[in-house]
Amino acid sequence: MKKLLVGFIVGLLGGGAAVWLLLKQKEPHEAEKPEAKEPARVIHTNDSTFIRLDKQEQERMGLQVAELQGATVGAEIKAYGRVLDPAPLAGLLIEIAGSQATLDATQKEFERLKGLHEQGQNVSTRALETAEAAWKRDQIALESARLRLLSGWGKTIAEQPNLPEFVHSLVRLETALARLDLPLGESLQKPPAAARIAALADEANPATAEFLGPVTAADQQSQGRGFLFLVSSNALPPGAAVVGWVTIPEEPAKGLIVPRSALIRHEAETFIFKQVAADQFERKPVVLQQPLTNGWFIQGELKAGEKIVTTGAQELLSEELKGQIGEE
Repeated sequence: MKKLLVGFIVGLLGGGAAVWLLLKQKEPHEAEKPEAKEPARVIHTNDSTFIRLDKQEQERMGLQVAELQGATVGAEIKAYGRVLDPAPLAGLLIEIAGSQATLDATQKEFERLKGLHEQGQNVSTRALETAEAAWKRDQIALESARLRLLSGWGKTIAEQPNLPEFVHSLVRLETALARLDLPLGESLQKPPAAARIAALADEANPATAEFLGPVTAADQQSQGRGFLFLVSSNALPPGAAVVGWVTIPEEPAKGLIVPRSALIRHEAETFIFKQVAADQFERKPVVLQQPLTNGWFIQGELKAGEKIVTTGAQELLSEELKGQIGEE
C-alpha cells in the first residue's frame, strides 16, 4: 500500500512537470515578441502630406522656424530681354565723328576758294563748283549717319548729353544697355519709372536700372512693347539674356517675404515647409514673384504670422521622400 502511494505521488509530480514543460514551450521567446511600432513620420491625409518629428529629432536636424512677414512692393511687370551689344553704336559714333571732320575740312576749302573767286583771283568757277559739291556730299554723309543713329537706337540714345562718354562706358563694360520687352498684350499708359534687371540664370540678384526710353522696333519673337534701360551696377555682358521687373505707376502690391533659405526645389516646382503643429510640418508650393534684398515676394494662401522652416527644409524633404520609398 505504501509503495502504491509513493508511486501515485511520483506519477502526479511527473505529470505536472510534463504539463509545465508543454506550456513553457508554447510561450513565445523574448526575441520573438513583436517590437513596438514607431509612429509614422510621413502622414498622408487627403491631398496633404505631413512630416512628424518630435522635439529631439528637430534639434538633431537643426530645424529652425520663423514667422512670415508681410510686405508691400511697388507694382511691377515681369519682362524678358537681352543686353545690347554696344559695338554697332560705337561704330556709328566713329562714323559720325569721321564724317563731321571731313565735312569741316571740305567746308573750309569751299569757303577759301569762294573767297578767292570773289576777289577775282586765279580760281576757276569749275574748281569752286567741285569744292561745293564735295562739301554738300559730306553734309549728306553726316546726315545719313545721324539718321541711322536715330532710327536704329532712338531719340533717347541719339540725344544723350555726352554721347561719346555714354558709349565708352558701355564698351568698357562699366554700364550695360538692356532691352526689356513686355509680355504680349501688356501695355502701359505711362512710361515706366525704372526697373530691376538680373541675368536670366541669376534672378535672385537684380540691379536697379534707369529708364531711358522706348525702343524703335518690335522684337521679332516677343512682339511686345520694348523699353531701354541703363544698368550702372553689376554691368552685364553684351548678349546676356536678362529678366526684369518693370516698375509701373499703379497701386503697390501686398504679400509676404519668404527668406531664400526656406525655399526648396523639387520636380521643377518651388516649395516651403509650413509648421502646422509643434511636431508636424506640411510642404506647400509657392510662386516666386519678385526678388527682394531679404528674400522673395510672394502672394497666395500663406498668411503673415504663420511659421515656416527657414533652416533644414531640405532635410524635411529627404524625410518625405524616404517615407514614399518605404511605402512602395
